[in-house]
Amino acid sequence: MTISESVEQERNRAFEQIAAAVGVALLVAGVALVIAVLPAEFGVDPTGLGRRLGLLAIADVKSQVTAFEQNRDAAGTTASTIVASDRALQHETVNFTLAPHEFIEYKYRLDKGQALLYSWHATAAVNVEFHAEPDGAPRGYAETYEKRSGLEQASGTLTAPFAGIHGWYWENPTDSPVTVTLTSAGFYNMAHEFRKDAPTATRMFK
Repeated sequence: MTISESVEQERNRAFEQIAAAVGVALLVAGVALVIAVLPAEFGVDPTGLGRRLGLLAIADVKSQVTAFEQNRDAAGTTASTIVASDRALQHETVNFTLAPHEFIEYKYRLDKGQALLYSWHATAAVNVEFHAEPDGAPRGYAETYEKRSGLEQASGTLTAPFAGIHGWYWENPTDSPVTVTLTSAGFYNMAHEFRKDAPTATRMFK
C-alpha cells in the first residue's frame, strides 16, 4: 500500500466518523424534538411520553398566558389606565327623606371618562334607576345603567361613557317615610336635585 492510499483510507475513516457523529446528533435532536420540544412548546405529543413527563402542562400554561394577554390587550383598546383630571377630587355624604310614594333624582355632572365612586343605602326597600342624560340629548332623553325594585343598598364605580349628568332616581313605594343616604367621590363639579313640583336645586363644588 502506498502512502497516498494510506492517507486516503485515513481520510475516508475520518469522514465516516464525522458522518456517524452527525447522524447520531441528528437522531438525538430528532428524539428530543419529538419527546420534549413538540409537547412543551406546541402541545403536540405523538409518542405520549410528553404527557407522562409533564411537558404538556408547560404548553397548557403558555396557551393560558397567551389567551390572557390577548384578552387584556383587547380590553385595553377600549379603556385608558389613567384618566387625568384638572378638577379637584370631591366627596360628600347626603341624606334624602322621601315621603310615602315620593321620588327624588340626584345627579352629578361628569365629563367623559371620569369616574364616580358611590355607595347608598335606604332605611327601607326603594325602587331605583341609575341613569344619565348626555349633553346635547333631546329633552327627556336618558340612558339607563340599572333599574331595580325593592333595593335597600348598592355601591360601585361608574366611568362616564359620555359627558352629561349621571345619577339616581329613588322612589319610596311604602306608606312610611324612607331616608336614602348617599356617599360619593369623584371629579364632579356640580350636583342637581330634582323633586316633583319643586325647582331644581343645584350644588356647586369648588
